[in-house]
Amino acid sequence: MITVTFINADGESREVQAVDGQSLLDLAQAAGQPLEGTCEGQMACSTCHVIIDKDWFDRLPRAVEDEEDMLDLASGARRTSRLSCQIILTPELDGLLVHVPAESRNMQGL
Repeated sequence: MITVTFINADGESREVQAVDGQSLLDLAQAAGQPLEGTCEGQMACSTCHVIIDKDWFDRLPRAVEDEEDMLDLASGARRTSRLSCQIILTPELDGLLVHVPAESRNMQGL
């Protein structure tokens, strides 16, 4: 199993278990984290934006140009921001720390 820790804007953290090959967005939604993924993988929105902990950011594959364009539209984006739909979890990412921006929305209205 792969452990990912989500840190919400209020500082509350939550460790969740993922499987190899699962997207960070799917994991977040299953864990009830406030992320929305309305583009269905087409990178037509930035509602699944997260901020990767700076110590982990360089371990991720580089963002493609389309993802960088979408991040330009994300509210609260930072230098280490990524779209969670584009991060596929692998054993190398075990222990990943992810900050959920205060501006995040949840499609369940939470």
